[in-house]
Amino acid sequence: MRVIGPDGQQLGIMDTREALRLAEEQDLDLVLVGPTADPPVARIMDYSKWRYEQQVAEKEARKKAKRTEVKSIKFRVKIDDHDYQTKLNHIKRFLEEGHKVKVTIMFRGREMSHPELGERLLNRVAEDLKGLAVVEMKPELLGRDMNMLLAPAKVSA
Repeated sequence: MRVIGPDGQQLGIMDTREALRLAEEQDLDLVLVGPTADPPVARIMDYSKWRYEQQVAEKEARKKAKRTEVKSIKFRVKIDDHDYQTKLNHIKRFLEEGHKVKVTIMFRGREMSHPELGERLLNRVAEDLKGLAVVEMKPELLGRDMNMLLAPAKVSA
């Protein structure tokens, strides 16, 4: 097997027992890093220290990973213009933070007989957010609610 020393220097091709003896002399481990290579590649290293460093690096990567949530905003069919603008601003903020937004129109009583009003309101939201958001799920009636899913628009770099 081909052996690499603890400092990254090639020690050459040697017998497995010889490589193990070298590793034990230095109080380190012999780790097989390239089992499919011809000949197989092993490295002399402190395996527990290497594993610890890998775990720390994974933890850091998870911290820096961007998490997207699905935020939810609820509208009513008879919404006043000021309330509409306020909720639209909330949606803009969520989208700028990189979250997806589920916009829901709630119908009550006789409002159910006019789902086109809800769809018109959702289309207005989509139109007002053009360039900032992409409609991921078109308006869809589910029970007494009509939902639409918006995702942040990809920013060209």
